[in-house]
Amino acid sequence: MTPKSTRQPIWLPLAIAVAIAVGIFFGSRFTSSKPVADNDRKLNAILNLIAQDYVDTTNLKDLIELSIPEILGNLDPHTVYFTSEELRAATDDLNGSFSGIGISFVMINDTIGVVEVIPGGPSEKVGLMAGDRIITIDDSIATGEKMTNGAVMKRLRGEKGTKVKLGIERQNSKKLLTFTITRGDIPVNTVDSHYMIDDITGYIKINQFGRHTYDEFITAMASLDNEGAERYIIDLRGNGGGFMEMAVLMVNEFLPANQPIVFTKGRYQRDDSEVWSDGNGSFQQAEVAVLIDEFSASASEIFAGAMQDNDRGLIVGCRSFGKGLVQKEFVLPDSSAIRLTTARYYTPSGRCIQKDYKEGSLEYSKELLDRYMNGELYSRDSMKIDKSQVFTTLITGRTVYGGGGIVPDIFVARDTSGVTSYYIEAVNAGMLQRYAFNYCNQHRTTLNQMDDYLQFMKSAPSDEALVRDFAEYAAKYDIAPRWYYINLSRDVIATNLKALIARDVFGNEAFYPIVNRKDKTVLEALKALNMHKASFPITK
Repeated sequence: MTPKSTRQPIWLPLAIAVAIAVGIFFGSRFTSSKPVADNDRKLNAILNLIAQDYVDTTNLKDLIELSIPEILGNLDPHTVYFTSEELRAATDDLNGSFSGIGISFVMINDTIGVVEVIPGGPSEKVGLMAGDRIITIDDSIATGEKMTNGAVMKRLRGEKGTKVKLGIERQNSKKLLTFTITRGDIPVNTVDSHYMIDDITGYIKINQFGRHTYDEFITAMASLDNEGAERYIIDLRGNGGGFMEMAVLMVNEFLPANQPIVFTKGRYQRDDSEVWSDGNGSFQQAEVAVLIDEFSASASEIFAGAMQDNDRGLIVGCRSFGKGLVQKEFVLPDSSAIRLTTARYYTPSGRCIQKDYKEGSLEYSKELLDRYMNGELYSRDSMKIDKSQVFTTLITGRTVYGGGGIVPDIFVARDTSGVTSYYIEAVNAGMLQRYAFNYCNQHRTTLNQMDDYLQFMKSAPSDEALVRDFAEYAAKYDIAPRWYYINLSRDVIATNLKALIARDVFGNEAFYPIVNRKDKTVLEALKALNMHKASFPITK
């Protein structure tokens, strides 16, 4: 007797993916196209054959969901498929709000620790506190190795108005506390921090380009302007992008009228566009430094590229990611969606800074690792620059390059001072966050009486005492205190511990003013602004 085959035919995912991607999506948009219509009929016939005559019973819906990403992955790295659930989560983040309970948390020893309770949010209203540990969610155990950040987010987020029951362990209570929280809208801020670094320099940290980023940005800029800012450091490190429109609006604030900001060019003329400044920007005379790194992508690169090509700002840091493809979202009948690449964008000098993806998704995903292995993050001489794609800036004719990210005007190598094997082990174990969380729990009453992080910094333990206490704490979790390396890492450990403690108590607004005191890229940007004080737009 021939055994029943359990192997899925190699052609099945491809057939299903093509059928869905072409038959449903493109077929609905281009029904008048004979080649697409012919393929649609052929592939739907294949699907019907599978459903009716294939030897095993198949769940076509599940196979379709698994296969769509595979076919789209053969187009380019940024054409992606979202299930309805994934699309809702991604859209909520970019739109600047989601429905949840209003806390920030960390995983500590497989337990959910509440770091921050958002003021005015659902959790604060029922009495949740920073320092609480979540033991159960809806009467189910919420601890253990399977409780990842993603799993926690999925269980805590939900439709507005729905309820979630939490079992809470609190330091001053011997019994498990129970809170029933009604989910509500939680604001997601994209401007993490803004403050005055010195008497004339304002700093703004932007984590992504969401629907409300421009409003947050202009509010922060106005606040800094009122405090006497004459120049600005705009930190886009780690910012993977978002809505291009937000980057355009921000660039417009710094340019005189009729300066190019970004161009797009697609297969069809309908996808071509040109965006120019309108001259209504409020900061056309301000000096600007833009910080980027290898994780700055998409809208971050539009902003940095426009500022660089118009000679309106110094770009400081490492070469950016290199995403120059424009996606348009098409929602499918089941509320899932495809974000399809429909155009390439170009900076004002004509550069497309999309890095190569012809070798496939695997090589594309490894490119950042290759930069690390090749030493690019530590030496400008190791930076990959395509010398065949040479362009010039619009005002002074400085040389800039296309083909793989924005190359900074001022390269800043990755800071490795104090990064020892002990420090790496502690960071990888999440020990700094654990210690900060524990420190806040032990000193919560005192810390809550402080007005701001400046008061905390004045009363904080000395670096020596803080690091000694940290080493003793880490030793309890099998991280041996190797004092030679601890002493080498003392400065970076102490700085990060103080910043994390301050963030736990006062929020992100307190984190960046502390870490930036020792941030090499921020310090280089300040130095560069001082050197170029009399020459904006930038001269050769």
